[in-house]
Amino acid sequence: MTDGEFDVLVLGAGSGGYACALRAAQLGLTVGLVEKGNLGGTCLHVGCIPTKALLHAAEVADSAREASQFGVSATLEGIDMAGVNAYKDKVVDRLFKGLTGLVKSRGITVIQGAGVLTGPREVTVDGTAYTGKAVVLASGSYSRSLPGLEVDGERVLTSEHALRLDRVPESAIVLGGGVIGSEFASVWKSFGADVTIVEALPRLVAAEDEASSKALERAFRKRKIDFRNSTSYKSLKVTDTGVAVTVEGPDGESVIEAEVLLVAVGRGPSTDGVGYAEQGVAMERGFVLADERCRTNVEGVYAVGDIVPGLQLAHRGFQQGIFVAEEIAGLDPQPIDETAIPRVTYSHPEIASVGLDEKTARERHGDAVTTVTYDLGGNGKSQILQTQGFVKLIGLEDGPVIGVHMVGDRVGELVGEAQLIYGWEAHADDVAPLVHAHPTQNEALGEAHLALAGKALHAHS
Repeated sequence: MTDGEFDVLVLGAGSGGYACALRAAQLGLTVGLVEKGNLGGTCLHVGCIPTKALLHAAEVADSAREASQFGVSATLEGIDMAGVNAYKDKVVDRLFKGLTGLVKSRGITVIQGAGVLTGPREVTVDGTAYTGKAVVLASGSYSRSLPGLEVDGERVLTSEHALRLDRVPESAIVLGGGVIGSEFASVWKSFGADVTIVEALPRLVAAEDEASSKALERAFRKRKIDFRNSTSYKSLKVTDTGVAVTVEGPDGESVIEAEVLLVAVGRGPSTDGVGYAEQGVAMERGFVLADERCRTNVEGVYAVGDIVPGLQLAHRGFQQGIFVAEEIAGLDPQPIDETAIPRVTYSHPEIASVGLDEKTARERHGDAVTTVTYDLGGNGKSQILQTQGFVKLIGLEDGPVIGVHMVGDRVGELVGEAQLIYGWEAHADDVAPLVHAHPTQNEALGEAHLALAGKALHAHS
């Protein structure tokens, strides 16, 4: 590097940005990495990692509460939020230290501060201009709210505030029944709170296959998590004891009261005030438009992660970051198939999927679509874990498997094999002969493919 010039200048050190920086450095390019917060971004500090730590603590609480069904005498005395937070922070801290060391060891120049794009190949940080032969925009996302809904961090929370709560609320309203809303509803219920989810769409986790939504709703009903679908937010009143939220559903207006309101209506792109539009980068509703090779309309400027329309997932940003580094280095990498990106909701039970849902598959392929659902009731390990759910496959007649949808505790761990099946366009006949270890939940994937291949050994629907 000479005088602030790099081969690759990355704006933002979240999953997309740091992955790009690490891969570019590995390929022998000089790299500048601009970050105003901590390396690791949303996922590491206020997203995936801390929320999954909370969800694991919630699983431990449920295990203690339900110990008697396994013949174990145990009682749940309560949740020590200071202890839970200490455990969560320790996990984050260990990963953060590891990432910081890794970035340093690769010779990447970390530029601390808020960067602004001030030229096609120039980023200015605190008055100092840095240039890159290629610039990668990776500024991430923030928790959205609704018009007129004021987040105060005490009664009205975003997921960031919820992660720092020093107590378990007695009652909570979760506005939004997508991934984030469902996960926090699940945690708080396990910790002993009364929870009501308010979702404007007709079903929870509406981006998933309808069968998965229905299964989650059944499980939430059983867990006494209240949810109101097709119900929209109207107004909020902060009271002495909490919040009173007016909502409008199929039966008209009603008021729900609780100690806190979690606003989980999605994440918006962090693109305000960073100079993208001013430098002529094509934008739409705050998102940066990029092609399948992550290129913007400005020569030499790329965009990755949550600022690009599509799935807002850490692993998508991570893979895009690697792709862009290889693209800049001239390796001509294979574009990422967005449909092949696995999706997991870490609620209790979990939902995991890859490929097309049944509705989309039928719209695209009509009567050629064939489905099979294998119930986890027939899977030994799922019975040991006392979890209910299914593996649903969507295939084409004499063709590949084009969608895998799973519900049940720990099914997120199965989505790796599902992703390979989808990504390699395997037919059910290709998967059916594979030997799956017994007793594992992986067997459920094997059994489902046996069924789709017309060789079902156990009952399926």
